Amino acid sequence: MKDFDKNTTVIFFSELFEDAYASPVELAEVLDLGIEMLFYVEEDVFSKEDMRNVVTALRKITLELRK
Repeated sequence: MKDFDKNTTVIFFSELFEDAYASPVELAEVLDLGIEMLFYVEEDVFSKEDMRNVVTALRKITLELRK
């Protein structure tokens, strides 16, 4: 990591999700699935686990963007 002014908060996108996703590609796949879900949300189309994964990813992005 580069040295930054101590009054500056720097967030590296890849570090936000390293605990939850194996790679940026995996995160991108979850987010793509979330976009797809928005068009086709009907009962039994997506598993509850897939829905939770998408919500978690979107929530993390939202929380970090609001800091």
